[in-house]
Amino acid sequence: MNTATDTATQAAAAIVEDYFAAPVRALVDWVGPFATQVAEARASGPLTRSKIDALVRPHALKTLDLRGVPVYGAGFIAAIDLLADAHSHLAWWQGDDRRQLVLASQSLNKENIDYSALEWYRVPMTTGEPHVAGPYVDYLCSDEYTITIAVPADVDGQRIGVAGLDLLVSAVERDLTHRFAALGSEVTLTNGVGRVVVSTDPRWATGDSVRGSGLADLPRVACPTVALDVIVG
Repeated sequence: MNTATDTATQAAAAIVEDYFAAPVRALVDWVGPFATQVAEARASGPLTRSKIDALVRPHALKTLDLRGVPVYGAGFIAAIDLLADAHSHLAWWQGDDRRQLVLASQSLNKENIDYSALEWYRVPMTTGEPHVAGPYVDYLCSDEYTITIAVPADVDGQRIGVAGLDLLVSAVERDLTHRFAALGSEVTLTNGVGRVVVSTDPRWATGDSVRGSGLADLPRVACPTVALDVIVG
């Protein structure tokens, strides 16, 4: 890697870190107070969907108003069997109308969905750390290429679920490509398994794999604090 490429790569990584820092911090800032509210609610009786929804709603709506980041959806995904009246539950608000998502009304198969194996839920629940997942087509919420950021919530040593937010890749692309283009080199942002998130190189589209491509021969530099890599060249 020559000096110019190295400089551009470090600059691209810094852009990515800066861009995702605000949404991660927004979730971290409310997940603690929310967990305290859940503990208080549980002390007064069984946790139910309606109780969780009431607690999540103000936090989710505040997250949707986050400046500088195009948040499409936000809310809380309960741990499997956390609630007394549901096997699983997404307390989620999204879209321009900031409407609560009601999965059961969209598909009979989504009423009791087991999301425990999905990356955006599984990784933060396992590691106890914030996680950036995607890009993937979000068939639960938007039916579009999506990046989900999730932060685990704990109550009395029990992991009760994750606070999360969705960014549509199309909006992230609009935000990042002009910043990458200003570096004077082609920049491709990939996830941890080598799938393209966004790229200034028209040869690469969201979801493409770098394996077996010209990108595979170029250095991938990790973005600290975010599970994403940048490739410059």
